[in-house]
Amino acid sequence: MQTKTDRWWSTAATGAVVIALCYGFARYAFGPFVPRFSETFGLTTVGVGVLGGVSTAGYGLGLLLAPSTSARSARGTVLLAAAAATLGLGLMALAPHVAVFGAGIAVAGAGAGLVSPGVAQLIGETAGARTRDRAQTWANTGTGLGLAASAFTPLLAFGWPVLWSAFAALGVAVTLIAWRTLPRSPGAADVLAASGAGGGMVPLVVNSVLIGVTSAPYWTFSSSRLAEAGLSPVAATCCWAAIGVGGLLGGLAGRAAGRVGLRTVNLVTWTLAATGIALLALPDPGVPVALLSGALFGSTYMALTGLCILWAAHLFPARPARGITWSFAGLGAGQTVAAPLAGAAAAGLGSAAVFGLTALVALTAWSQLHHRLGPPPR
Repeated sequence: MQTKTDRWWSTAATGAVVIALCYGFARYAFGPFVPRFSETFGLTTVGVGVLGGVSTAGYGLGLLLAPSTSARSARGTVLLAAAAATLGLGLMALAPHVAVFGAGIAVAGAGAGLVSPGVAQLIGETAGARTRDRAQTWANTGTGLGLAASAFTPLLAFGWPVLWSAFAALGVAVTLIAWRTLPRSPGAADVLAASGAGGGMVPLVVNSVLIGVTSAPYWTFSSSRLAEAGLSPVAATCCWAAIGVGGLLGGLAGRAAGRVGLRTVNLVTWTLAATGIALLALPDPGVPVALLSGALFGSTYMALTGLCILWAAHLFPARPARGITWSFAGLGAGQTVAAPLAGAAAAGLGSAAVFGLTALVALTAWSQLHHRLGPPPR
């Protein structure tokens, strides 16, 4: 008979694959294909912005639904996330006009909003206490896996509808694999005590907002910064892939947090994140520096979001999905606010200065040395 500890790796691996689908393909693959979408549907920059807002709205809806659906069935929430991502990708691939395309973006975004709380809740209910933190952070690296897998698709000669159809077919396969392999759990009330319900939530949300504020300039303007520095489109694509490959190392954060504490690992990770962002502030970052910057950003972004999941799980041991929903909502709010501010700053100061300032903002995380501002002690 398998114990909960025996199965943690299987649940984490399947959760990572579903997260890769929902984030790497259904949510983040949109950006590199914007020029092709604009040509097909005659989109202006305003239209592209509206579609980005539609994606964010779908993501927010998924986050709002996640706590209640995860309370009923964490496994069902993960399967619903995979199905929503697959349906959204299929609608986008077959869209005869921009309205259907926008509907697909919204449905795909909802899948991304559902998946992380659902996976975290399922791991909380099925993984053993000694392996739970590792399982949470390794599952979260699925975003990096998806980014790495989709990074080079814009260079392929196929039209985007063919590629999106392939993404949807991949989604069908992932959904079936998740249905076959994800464990059924007895429910949080039977596994975990309901103590520690939510005290100290504000520092977690502030930390998440800071992740959003400091990551938005990188997600939005790193490619244009590399083009400005003279890097070719192929080199820029390799740097984007480095974000995904580096993100796979973010799973090490869970084991490190178990050994030296969440606060220590969080602050070390923030320092490395500031370093990776600052590298793009150099006057002439070449390919090696850009690759290092991407790898540092990817690994620290996945580590920081994984640590937020652990932080939320410590605050809500019986219902981690609830804390993760608030955390990821804060992250999304930070990204929503920071992206246009970074664009305005880049127009006035230059993109290099934006990355330098963003790195300095990241270092404000060291205020978490104060016990009231940081994660809970070991």
